[in-house]
Amino acid sequence: MQSRFLLLFLIMAGLVVAFAPLPAPAVAPQARTFRIDARQYAYSPSELKVNQGDTVTLQLVSTDVVHGLYVDGYDVSVEADPGQSATLTFTANKSGSFRFRCNVTCGAMHPFMIGKLTVGTNNWLYRSVGLAFLAVVSVNLSLKQKA
Repeated sequence: MQSRFLLLFLIMAGLVVAFAPLPAPAVAPQARTFRIDARQYAYSPSELKVNQGDTVTLQLVSTDVVHGLYVDGYDVSVEADPGQSATLTFTANKSGSFRFRCNVTCGAMHPFMIGKLTVGTNNWLYRSVGLAFLAVVSVNLSLKQKA
């Protein structure tokens, strides 16, 4: 009877850790500007992090051939000619991770020219740490019951 109660308690605690809303610090929206250098077949930097509500300006600079930048989930894009730059501005109003990729065929490895835009905090990291901690506690409790 006690082991069933413990199992039910651990399942409920796991559901709370996995699905309860996490407290998010209030961050005022900012204007964020990134210079992204595009060359065959990479972006530099390839990972961008912003807060939800930020106004994001991407300055795409092509160093070799014509490159583009398309942000999945936001449906915005820009193209830059060799040696030139082009600017794209949008509001990061959707939280999550979004891929940005070259939308102009720039060579054989073109499909692998991608980057990542992260909007907001990585809540899944905190949730997975909580679930891992809960799993360790569960194993320790079950070993103590058997002993």
